[in-house]
Amino acid sequence: MSNEPTDTEPTHDDFTPDPDEVEYPSTLRITSLPAEQAQAAAIKRAEQWEDGESVPHVVNFEDRARLRQLLTDRRMELLETVMEQPPESIRGLASRLDRDVHDVHDDLHLLAEYNIIHFEADGRAKKPSVPYDTVRIEVEFGLPGGDESESTASA
Repeated sequence: MSNEPTDTEPTHDDFTPDPDEVEYPSTLRITSLPAEQAQAAAIKRAEQWEDGESVPHVVNFEDRARLRQLLTDRRMELLETVMEQPPESIRGLASRLDRDVHDVHDDLHLLAEYNIIHFEADGRAKKPSVPYDTVRIEVEFGLPGGDESESTASA
């Protein structure tokens, strides 16, 4: 057998750019819109981006229940703490929050799956960070078609 490296399947880290290598917009919007509305909004943002406008990154949940499951009070506190005072390590963050390091690790990695939290390698430590100035959570609901007629009337 050869000791040469073999090809392996790519991991999530292979596809997630380092926050220092990407110019992130100042805002991350976390929304809960039906698929049709989310798709229309994505097309509009793409057109704005092509026109040179700044557009936020958006993570959409078609099911509000999934959004509520992800953004528990503890995870929102975690996110806010990382944004306000970026920690040197997961262990340091857990200590600051007086929480179990394994629970903090799991919460951070779950938020990272949705590209809300990013990690920077620092030796053996992983530094959690949020590359946005603002995280906005938007849950929209109303009468069918009610928003469309008002938004086009005021445009």
